[in-house]
Amino acid sequence: MTSNFPILPSNFLSSFIALGEGFTTEFKRTGTSNLGREICAFANATGGVILIGVADDGKIVGIRNHNGLKSRVQSIARSAEPPIAVEVESVGKVLCVTVPEQHSKPYSFGGKFFIREGATSQQMSRDEIREFFFKEGLIHFDETPCFDYDLARDLSPEIWDRLVKRSGLPVGLDKQMALSNLHLIKKSVMTYAGAWLLCTDITRYTLRAGVTCAVFRGTTKTHILDRKDFTGDLYSIYEDCMAYMQAKLNTALIPHARGRDEHLELPEDALREALVNAIAHRDYRSTANVQVHIFHDRLEIVTPGGLPAGMREEDLGVKSVPRNPLLFGMFYRMGLVEQIGSGIRRIRQICRDYRVAEPVIEVLEHWVTTTFKRPVEQVEDQITGEVTEQVTEQVTEQVERLLFTLGKDTCSAHELMDRMGLSHRPTFLYSYLQPAIQDGLVEMTIPDKPRSSKQKYRITAKGKALLEEIEEASS
Repeated sequence: MTSNFPILPSNFLSSFIALGEGFTTEFKRTGTSNLGREICAFANATGGVILIGVADDGKIVGIRNHNGLKSRVQSIARSAEPPIAVEVESVGKVLCVTVPEQHSKPYSFGGKFFIREGATSQQMSRDEIREFFFKEGLIHFDETPCFDYDLARDLSPEIWDRLVKRSGLPVGLDKQMALSNLHLIKKSVMTYAGAWLLCTDITRYTLRAGVTCAVFRGTTKTHILDRKDFTGDLYSIYEDCMAYMQAKLNTALIPHARGRDEHLELPEDALREALVNAIAHRDYRSTANVQVHIFHDRLEIVTPGGLPAGMREEDLGVKSVPRNPLLFGMFYRMGLVEQIGSGIRRIRQICRDYRVAEPVIEVLEHWVTTTFKRPVEQVEDQITGEVTEQVTEQVTEQVERLLFTLGKDTCSAHELMDRMGLSHRPTFLYSYLQPAIQDGLVEMTIPDKPRSSKQKYRITAKGKALLEEIEEASS
């Protein structure tokens, strides 16, 4: 096994000791007293180095009989459960015991579990052992029993029928047997995965298991325009969040020979994949919830918990390690996720096909944020007339409404939208303003700087003549 802690030659020992004891370094004056505890603690952390023959103050006192001590160190390491691989080497008068990072955690010694905390090794309490198991992915929270869920009280016929329909289960199955076969109940107790899917309010069982969606003005969180907390069952939360994003993002109406198609500014399938990944892979023990933030220039999906044990940032799009495998399996059955490990790849490919920027994925210790860049510039460019021939098709009623609203005034796009009671900027650009400009009915006040923040619009002579004709015809 390759060590992350190289054995240092004697001329470097003094500078190494000068760093003092810490998270990855321990000094022992002599012998093997409590050595099993130290080795175990390093094995349960990120590895470390134990220098035997060095006093607590860093003074080298040295040891005798290196060969005999090496044998005892190896024997102690092998007596751990499971055995711990260590490297033992003499560095001058000091015996250096290197504990590489281990991959069969957790380790115990003498029936007890130890962990490295700062510069000391501590025995783990029951709660710490439980937390350690969760952190290392040895226990999955979604598979643990949810004692707050009462099968007789909470599993109504409507809730059960909903699961049957969503999961494609045969009608008429015995509930207890079906839930047991799906592993959603164990020993007649609902698991958390089952509780999250078979409920009307998920916060009754896990307080922060919902999803919060919010729209902000501009590019910061200073001014919030809208917020909604979704707390039903996880499938309903997913659907509600998708509906929210679709409502708050811009939708363009693209004319064609058979009518018009709605075109969401970001690919719906990519948003679905990113949202379901956040819900399926989040850490449900976290005191935070999944958050969807919509800014002027981007959409963020923020997932609490960081990456699950066994995953590295470079693994994204290559492999998948579900933090909640039972829940993920149910999502797969419900058709919400594709094959394991394909999510990130699919998102990136969908964005490429949609001709928008691929999302940026930021990984921190306790958070994973997926950021989609909104194609704001594409929308703004359409004011300049840089559009396809399809978009130039005139929509008479909408152009007339724009002309009557504008009248003799000079207005910005924002002022016009306010007057007309329109909230979706792309619809206003595609269906109202752009056709009017293309037909020479409306003109810019600063035509050489079409994207100027001071840009306004006014009716042309041709537009005024058309208005007069419309008024005469209606009189």
